[in-house]
Amino acid sequence: MKEVYFEQEPEPVTGKGRNTELGIVTYVFVFLFLLMIGYLMYINIWQADDLNSNAYNTKQDANMDKYIRGSILSSDGQVLAQTTVTDSGEEIREYPYANVFSHVIGYASNGKAGLEASSNRDLLSSHASVLTQIRDESDSEKTRGDSVVVTLNAALQQAAYDALGSYNGAVVAMEPDTGKILAMVSKPDYDPNEIESMWESLITDSSSSVLLNRATQGLYPPGSTFKILTTLAYMRQEPSEFRDFQFDCTSELTVEDVTIHCYNNAAHGQEDLKGALAHSCNTAFAEIGLGLDNDEFHSLCEEFLFNKSLPTDMQHSTSQFVLDGDSSYGEVMTTSIGQGDTLMTPLHMALITSTVANGGIMMRPYYVDRIETYDGDTVSRTNPSRYKRLMTTEEAALLTEYMQETVASGTATALGWYDFTAAGKTGSAEYVSNGYEGTHSWFTGFSNVENPDLVVTVIAEDGGTGSETAVPIAAQVFQAYYSIYGY
Repeated sequence: MKEVYFEQEPEPVTGKGRNTELGIVTYVFVFLFLLMIGYLMYINIWQADDLNSNAYNTKQDANMDKYIRGSILSSDGQVLAQTTVTDSGEEIREYPYANVFSHVIGYASNGKAGLEASSNRDLLSSHASVLTQIRDESDSEKTRGDSVVVTLNAALQQAAYDALGSYNGAVVAMEPDTGKILAMVSKPDYDPNEIESMWESLITDSSSSVLLNRATQGLYPPGSTFKILTTLAYMRQEPSEFRDFQFDCTSELTVEDVTIHCYNNAAHGQEDLKGALAHSCNTAFAEIGLGLDNDEFHSLCEEFLFNKSLPTDMQHSTSQFVLDGDSSYGEVMTTSIGQGDTLMTPLHMALITSTVANGGIMMRPYYVDRIETYDGDTVSRTNPSRYKRLMTTEEAALLTEYMQETVASGTATALGWYDFTAAGKTGSAEYVSNGYEGTHSWFTGFSNVENPDLVVTVIAEDGGTGSETAVPIAAQVFQAYYSIYGY
């Protein structure tokens, strides 16, 4: 007998079932709507400055039809950038200090750079009174944009610029307890007033690096200034032994086929850790490096922002540290004295030095003190902000003591003749480029050791030892600071 199968009729959808499905769909659409709103808020609030200052943003100058680009003023009231309007209505951007602020202030034609880029949104906005804006609009005139008052001091910047002289390189001067950048010089430089006329030659000359801000983008072997971090790594890895460290320096240390020399083949004799740092004993630090755990050393350096972005809006390069557990003893020895493949920017070195000076806390560096209307009313103000505690107060105090000895009896004694106290570290960074062998001159340190006022970091390309070139440059900057601000 043939079997017959009957299709089962579907159960009718009840009102409750339909409500459940509608509820799910509604929740999904509400979730997607809220997600879109959240994304738009993120873009318009947290990412607005980055997007408005990005050189690839073709709409960043949309307000140029409404506003005259605002001025940039120094902390001591000097005009660093301003827009003048000719009788014919042409707007001309002027830089009264020409080359002196070229990299940190930047330019606003042929693209944008420096603070002209990062503060673009503020310079093309206006918080002038409503009556002023209505009056300007009714007269078919543009309203003047807000002014950006920077932390840079014009007198100190000029002193740092003059002190660097004919050397290519950079100078960074900052307050360690606030993060304020008071001076930032980079050479070779250019005149931003002439940027349009010289643009074609700048971009077609592949050998020119004049537009590079060496303070934030220049990557250099740190030389012996890096021994600050090698010392900290040793203190942490050998907490019960570092105080008893002793090394007999005979001017060189050989491990199999690798030999490390002290600079100029100096034999320092018996050294403890403080003396080794003060006299910048390469062989002592190569010996220390051989006893460190490479992975822990690598972690420490990354904690201090190697291979990471710095906490700043200014365009900058990433410092490099590549030592790891598989590195050879030769790589370990050279890395421990700031050579090898280690590279860092002067700004990064200034931040590490500021961390020591500030009792172990790194502050976020900043350049903009406040935004004002064109007639001087305050719109907003930047407050100092802490990035992170990177060392204990005890570690910072010990490093300060060791760096103070560098000024008292070591490689930075030229700083010991002034009315201010100082602590620091010199560096003589050897490099090879296209067959040419040279030595960059480094110094990094701070003044008024008991209550630090100012950190100064100097790199003078091909300047020889830190003692002979970078230290005298730093001394001029410290002197200028106290001449301006008082003791």
